[in-house]
Amino acid sequence: MARTTRSNRARVFSAAVLLCVLLSVFVVRLIDIQVVRADELNAAALDRRSSTDPILGARGDIVDANGVVLAGSVQRYDIFISPKQAVLGSREGIKESDPEIDAKARAVLTAETEALAAPLGMTGASVLAIIDAAIAENPESDFAYVAKGVDTETFRAVADVDLAWQYAKSRPARTYPNGAVAGNLVGFVGADGEAQAGLELGQDSCLAGVNGEEAYETGADYVRLPDTTHVISEAKQGGTLALTIDSDLQWFVQQTLAEQAQATGAAWGTAIVQEVKTGKLLAVADYPTVDPNNVDGTAGEDRGSRAFAAPYEPGSTFKALTAAIVIDSGQADPYSQVVAPYRMVFPNGADVNDSSFHGDDRLTLTGVLIDSSNTGMSQFGERISDESRYEYMKKFGLGTETEVDFPSEAPGDLNGDGPESWDNQTRYATMFGQGMTTTALQNASIYQTIANNGVRLPVQLVAGCTQADGTVTEQPSGEGVQVISPSAARATSDMLEMVHTQGWLASKWNVPGYRVAAKTGTAQMSDGTGKYSKDYIVSVTGFAPADDPQYVVSVSLARPVNMNTSAAPAPVFRDIMSQVLKKYRVVPSGAPAPELPANW
Repeated sequence: MARTTRSNRARVFSAAVLLCVLLSVFVVRLIDIQVVRADELNAAALDRRSSTDPILGARGDIVDANGVVLAGSVQRYDIFISPKQAVLGSREGIKESDPEIDAKARAVLTAETEALAAPLGMTGASVLAIIDAAIAENPESDFAYVAKGVDTETFRAVADVDLAWQYAKSRPARTYPNGAVAGNLVGFVGADGEAQAGLELGQDSCLAGVNGEEAYETGADYVRLPDTTHVISEAKQGGTLALTIDSDLQWFVQQTLAEQAQATGAAWGTAIVQEVKTGKLLAVADYPTVDPNNVDGTAGEDRGSRAFAAPYEPGSTFKALTAAIVIDSGQADPYSQVVAPYRMVFPNGADVNDSSFHGDDRLTLTGVLIDSSNTGMSQFGERISDESRYEYMKKFGLGTETEVDFPSEAPGDLNGDGPESWDNQTRYATMFGQGMTTTALQNASIYQTIANNGVRLPVQLVAGCTQADGTVTEQPSGEGVQVISPSAARATSDMLEMVHTQGWLASKWNVPGYRVAAKTGTAQMSDGTGKYSKDYIVSVTGFAPADDPQYVVSVSLARPVNMNTSAAPAPVFRDIMSQVLKKYRVVPSGAPAPELPANW
């Protein structure tokens, strides 16, 4: 009996010792977890249940001069699925497989995919194919896109289907409410939201938003826990880019240009409206144009703006510049006289001829512009040095990009680095718009300078960028440069009025009630090898009212098939100028045009 009692006591003692040892282990472990390694373990646990998401900084709007939105950001949604969960859900947790169960599961999945596909405008079979392809590649596939960039209405319809394996994520997307209106200027962004062309690219520093970041905790099911979200960094919204363009006028100019380009079979064309006293561009049209909502609908070479990026020999529209600098240099006036033959070989061997045969014409400088005589203009042009003429051309803004700094803008080419690189023929060719190139914008700027009493103003397309905090940047300089004297500009304007009223297109480009100063141009185009092709670019540039110039209009058509003379762009010039003067309620001219002699 005593032996049994001692034995029981020993067992109790041993059990007690073992219990104490176990408790000690748990206490040590608890101290290690809650005290010694508490920070490390808490951080690890938080890391496993914490997630971060970007806070998207929306891209800023592009608006016209009146605040009309040409490019804006909208909320769009990407729809994606878990292929694995879609398959498992259709089987309702049943793992075994036999033909009957597989058929029932497939029927359930087919019905669900059809329900998901309907609001997306897809077929159930196409959604099912996405699931099958993902599972075939990876049986554990947990992600596959079904649709990208759907609108809010579609997103809500998809959400109403209420499938456990379907998800959506919001993102900002770009929209262009006015479609192709100013499309070649505005440009576009890619599917990833990155700027690709036009002002979207050139003014990306203004428009682009900056993403922020937020963190939150999730439960075991990866669902966000309430009241756990905190912002790590704030998002910055993009700025609003204001243009000088008037979208209503832009639409009219684009339509008018496109109609005549199609009627004449032109490969491409440009039309520009510029305000004389500010340098602001009110319309810059390109044909063909691009709809930024459907970039793939336009050929790659037609997605930019040729008005900025396609240099060409301006031809006879350039004669107004040569006449202006000869007068400004004191070497001629509108009454100065020359004898202009059809063909003339100059002492240096340069061989110049006019576009059609004629006898020796006794012309004033005014008559040279009216008849567009190459031989006559060459005789006036040689009265000043090549170096002086070259410096004038640079002061007119030629040989360098305009102040707009448009993406891929061409500087034009004054045939090398100056007169030292000109050969004998080029010396004379540059007097009448050949042997050198300008862009359509530069050509318009020449006439803005003449119309503005000889003061060239910076070309403006962007009025400013308003940041989210109200700060305004990118405001252009309005400071001008006196290129020629006011008297030389006035004399040149008077001669251009005579071209408009006495030239061969007088009946085709008349604007009733207004005095107009304008010049035509027809120039051969390069074949890309340094030689002339059989193609022409025809153009008209001018301003009105000539007695108080307000607006410049410049129109060019390249490679017209049905009409390869300046008669092709003349009606476009007339219609656009008429619309501009009417739209801005310009007072009709109150005095008659001057009468200058063309012959002597």
